[in-house]
Amino acid sequence: MLSLARASAATVDDAPVEPRMRLTDLPADRLTVALTLDACPGGFDERIATALVESRIPATIFATGIWLRGNPVGLAFLLAHHDLFAIENHGEWHIPPVLGHRRIYGIPVAGDLATVRSEVTEGAASITAATETPPRWYRAATGRYSPAAMAEIRQLGFGIAGYSLNADAGASLPARAVAGRIAAATNGEVILAHVNQPYRQSGLGVIAGIRELQRRGAGFFRFDQLAAADLADA
Repeated sequence: MLSLARASAATVDDAPVEPRMRLTDLPADRLTVALTLDACPGGFDERIATALVESRIPATIFATGIWLRGNPVGLAFLLAHHDLFAIENHGEWHIPPVLGHRRIYGIPVAGDLATVRSEVTEGAASITAATETPPRWYRAATGRYSPAAMAEIRQLGFGIAGYSLNADAGASLPARAVAGRIAAATNGEVILAHVNQPYRQSGLGVIAGIRELQRRGAGFFRFDQLAAADLADA
């Protein structure tokens, strides 16, 4: 059902890659997308979550352990609407699973595979403790991975959750730009936005964009409806 491709080829073994993912094998007569919202460190954008509940739009929340601990009210809201929200793994501390010594968007990377394993498994444990449901998917902080880290994460039993449409550029874009990106989604799009920045205008754009998709008759897909076998490299 899904196809996965790297945004660019790595020139060295640890060069970060950005996995691209789209839904495949979908009916051509109906727009179908997957809405994913990252809960990095920060707050809870109740505007977005409330709009999704009001419109009955399902979404996958990729949550960090630090977000779960810092937002008990937000977590309770998501759990109260478990029919709409699936919670998957965004790591424990929001550390990019990238090897070597560098920063991505100012964030220090894991550096080695032991730190990658700790970030992924501790994040999964936090989600299991909070939701009583073990996550099956992992999305990296910053969306970048070293190829060796991707292999390690899969060995741990997690699917790599890429995306095809970066809607809000880390919740940094103005509302109109975010709404336009989401509203222009094509069939099979995996949409990435953020639910951890309640005071930024980008959240209003997420709401406007998803409501436009709903007006177009879109169906929305959750990641917990996937099996790891549905992933294929393209």
